[in-house]
Amino acid sequence: MATDKNKRLDDLVAQSKKYQAEREQTYRERSLKMYPWVCGRCSREFTHTNLQELTVHHRDHNHDNNPNDGSNWELLCIYCHDNEHSRYIEQVRYGSTGSDSAKNTTTHNPFAALSDLLKK
Repeated sequence: MATDKNKRLDDLVAQSKKYQAEREQTYRERSLKMYPWVCGRCSREFTHTNLQELTVHHRDHNHDNNPNDGSNWELLCIYCHDNEHSRYIEQVRYGSTGSDSAKNTTTHNPFAALSDLLKK
């Protein structure tokens, strides 16, 4: 009985991975044809040699939202993509401000007298 359950679970996982790979191939190939092979955050350029390090980021974080015009896609390197998702997770978990210390406003302006110094 346990082996039947494990086999069904393995089949389900395999089917899910296959579906995800097919879905990614579709929008990835389309986005690589639409956009230049440059990371949208750090501007790193890619060639055929390192193209596997360029990923498609969904701006609304919904991987099923793949409009034909590519308006929900952004090409990001693996590092910037990871950073973007980390920031999104923090925003969901802690809110848009991040922490209480971010609510405090800065009162010191180190450049307050800069215009006077430039006039001299």
